[in-house]
Amino acid sequence: MGGSKVSEEVAELAQELGSLIAGRGWVLLNGGRNGGVMAASARGAREAGGFVVGVLPGKSAKGAAPDLDLAIVTGMGDARNVINVLSSDVVVACPGELGTRSEIDLALKNDKRVVLLQFDPGEAYDVYRRRKRLFDAETPEEAVKIAGEILQALFEDGDAG
Repeated sequence: MGGSKVSEEVAELAQELGSLIAGRGWVLLNGGRNGGVMAASARGAREAGGFVVGVLPGKSAKGAAPDLDLAIVTGMGDARNVINVLSSDVVVACPGELGTRSEIDLALKNDKRVVLLQFDPGEAYDVYRRRKRLFDAETPEEAVKIAGEILQALFEDGDAG
C-alpha cells in the first residue's frame, strides 16, 4: 500500500519491494492504479515474473497500472481499501497520505500485521508496535524479511488466509 503520487525515491523503493515480493513467489496485491506506489510495485513484481492483482476503485479498469495480471473492478471508491486489507495476509505500507493511513488503520482493526517501509504514521501507532502488530523497516529487503517471518508464524498457527 502507498501513495498514488510519490517521489522518485519512494517509487524506486516500491519497485524494489514488488520485485522482492515476486522473488519469494508471493502474489502482490495493491490498489491497482497507474501511479505512485501502485504502478511502481506492480512493475517491479511483473519484471521479476510475479503475479500482480490490482483492486481498483472505479467501475472500469480505466486508469489501471499496465503491469497488472488481474484487475478487480469494484466501483467502491476508497471503500475498496477494505478489500485490499482483508485480502492480504500482511500489509506493507510505503509512504502515502490518507488512503494509505486508512489501509493501515483497517489492517490493524482487523488484526492484520503491518510493515511500515520508511513510513511513520505517528505516535498514536506505538501501541501497535508494542503489541507486535506494527513493524518498521528501512529497506525493501528488511520489509520482505519481516513479512516472511510474520507469514511463517501465521501459517504455523493456522491464521493465514
